[in-house]
Amino acid sequence: MSNIIGIEHDRVTNTTATDFPGYSSNGENAWDLEDFKKKFEINISYITERTANFDLINIDTSIANAFRRIMISEVPSVAAEYVYVFNNTSVIQDEVLSHRIGLIPLKIDPDLLTWIDPEAEENEKFTDENTIVLSLDVSCTKNPNPIKNNNEPENLYRNSNVYAKDLKFEPNGRQIEIFSKNPVVPCDPDILLAKLRPGQEISLKVHCVLGIGSDHAKFSPVATASYRLLPVIDILKPIKGKDAEKFKKCFPSGVIGINENGEAYVKDSRKDTVSRECLRHEEFDGKVKLGRKRDHFIFNVESTGAMSPEEIFFKSVRILKTKAETLRNSPIANLNN
Repeated sequence: MSNIIGIEHDRVTNTTATDFPGYSSNGENAWDLEDFKKKFEINISYITERTANFDLINIDTSIANAFRRIMISEVPSVAAEYVYVFNNTSVIQDEVLSHRIGLIPLKIDPDLLTWIDPEAEENEKFTDENTIVLSLDVSCTKNPNPIKNNNEPENLYRNSNVYAKDLKFEPNGRQIEIFSKNPVVPCDPDILLAKLRPGQEISLKVHCVLGIGSDHAKFSPVATASYRLLPVIDILKPIKGKDAEKFKKCFPSGVIGINENGEAYVKDSRKDTVSRECLRHEEFDGKVKLGRKRDHFIFNVESTGAMSPEEIFFKSVRILKTKAETLRNSPIANLNN
């Protein structure tokens, strides 16, 4: 079949593609919107607070990959951009500490902020509409009443560890009202920033702004956004008995089952990693055919916590739509028409 990529023991076949999404040498060459609407499917396997797994079926690779790239690099989020260090007597350098703070995911709705005007004067650049201010003021002292025979730093000292949760939100202007119900906090409060000992302290302020992942990874709202093609396993001839047991062990758990007649069958091809292990054994030669479905994409989106994974995907769709409309309305597109 034209939409199946063949997986053989020493090569991958049927990989040739074209520059025209939906093109098939066996069918109509023109892309049809109504036909696409009838065939396109979205199947959701699961959605949690941080992760989502879903299938996009009967869609072109260029579109699926566009969603992946946009989720990683073009969906805006909020992260620390400027760190003003007033005092840092810890062993960690200012720039390293600033870098660690910048990589902390923050639970902030990016739609509540506007973009900073790069041409604005320095004293007018940061406002309550485009900047979130966080402060960190921590000093380490000895614990006057430590537990005896316990030499752990957490017992001997106070504030021996500085965590992301020690960053405190300082609302300004209208932020007092906007963030009253949902104050700004780190998505993962127990991220370790630094370790202190008595006499050491850290005092600083952080300005957090909107950004996108193509500027810096700290602005990317996803920890990972990836897809893989649906594995296809065709058992061409019956595989029974001991061969069935051996065949089952060639795949990850749950991929192959054995029925009451002792015959192997494909239980869940989604779990397969296409390792080709079964192709190494002579007893399975000519009995099994492996492949991947070219237009069936299994997406896995893991959020950093700043936004839900479904919100990240929806925003990637809107961004791609905006890009398409901009291109369609551009002078070059009109000139070609």
